[in-house]
Amino acid sequence: QVQLVESGGGLVQAGGSLRLSCAASGRTSSDYHMAWFRQGPGKRDFVSAITRTGTKLYADSVKGRFTISRDNAKNTLYLQMNSLKPEDTAVYYCAVTASIVDLTSMFTYRTWGQGTQVTVSS
Repeated sequence: QVQLVESGGGLVQAGGSLRLSCAASGRTSSDYHMAWFRQGPGKRDFVSAITRTGTKLYADSVKGRFTISRDNAKNTLYLQMNSLKPEDTAVYYCAVTASIVDLTSMFTYRTWGQGTQVTVSS
């Protein structure tokens, strides 16, 4: 079983940048596909995913602004967020899965971190 801990959230002005990290422990993260989701007042939405082999997926709302990456040697997942907008405000969660059925669906993932708050002021 793997455990996930997110960090790097905070308060930033619109147009600014943040880098989120997700440290995995318990099992090597290279066994899993990994993803970022976010949750505002509504449901938990897909942000980005990266497969074991490095293929990357992005939600349309973050394409060109966010970059997902992973360092398997450090068992860490990253999300570089640039040109942040107030609508990016949410709690950001990382998640892992061994399944590749639908990496954009939250129901594919069984292991989640506790979340980190990102607030973008206008």
